[in-house]
Amino acid sequence: MAYNEEENIRQLLDSIRIQNLSRCAISDIVVISSGSIDRTNEIIKNYSRADFRIGLIVQSERRGKASAINLFLKNAKEQICILVNSDSILHADAIELLVRPFDNSSVGMTAGRPIPLCPASRFINHITRLLWDLHHGVSLRAPKMGELIAFRKDIVRQIIEDTAVDEVCVEWQIKNSGYKTVYVPESELSIRTPDTVNDFISQRRRIAVGHLWAEQVLRYTPATRNTGLVLQSILKHLIHNPRTAIFILAAVFLECLSRALGWYDYYIRRRNPYIWKVCLSTKRKQGQFVRLNSYE
Repeated sequence: MAYNEEENIRQLLDSIRIQNLSRCAISDIVVISSGSIDRTNEIIKNYSRADFRIGLIVQSERRGKASAINLFLKNAKEQICILVNSDSILHADAIELLVRPFDNSSVGMTAGRPIPLCPASRFINHITRLLWDLHHGVSLRAPKMGELIAFRKDIVRQIIEDTAVDEVCVEWQIKNSGYKTVYVPESELSIRTPDTVNDFISQRRRIAVGHLWAEQVLRYTPATRNTGLVLQSILKHLIHNPRTAIFILAAVFLECLSRALGWYDYYIRRRNPYIWKVCLSTKRKQGQFVRLNSYE
């Protein structure tokens, strides 16, 4: 799902094309471009001429990520579908490892491990890395699906479109259908994260609203909203990294602030930003990936 990703989409497509695969195959690589006004569409078309698996579906305007996902599901041909954010980079074995648990018929959904691509050169970058380390710790105890997910299409044919937390909607449907979710930490991907405090708060605030929406509409709470699991993850992290205490305190403060603002947005302002304002710092290149060829 892409919106103005001319700086990042090449690296994602290249990382998908060079996946190490032995027990599965990638039959289609579908990009849904929603209202992009940069060179995103042109870049994808150039790639599709060199790789027949790559296809472009254009939405003339942004209707929210969930709307784009439903368009993808309508056009998906395989029974195992994978969603990955367009500003990510998959590690070499990510897909192979992600789909292996589906050998078990009771598994309905899997998720990989996101690793921030940002350098630890700014205070907010330390906070972001810490946040995802804690996310990993929680997911080891109770899987929280996000950033890179795979699921059975016959269970999830569409999701509710006015949501800002699409992975939570998929996770809810899978569990409601009696299937298991599996966290696969070996399936890694690099993700671009906000590198300014304002963008960090804006992103976490929007996610907080999404979680409140899920609690009210779906009656579902993801594992990262479980205070006990979060505290366990923080304690374990502190035991192994006691010098990060200052960053823990800062992260807790920013997360609490973001959740408070999210509560204000949802309950007082009655806002549900499922078409959200883009964090500009995540659109800039924050890392490099070796490309196979240039298709432009």
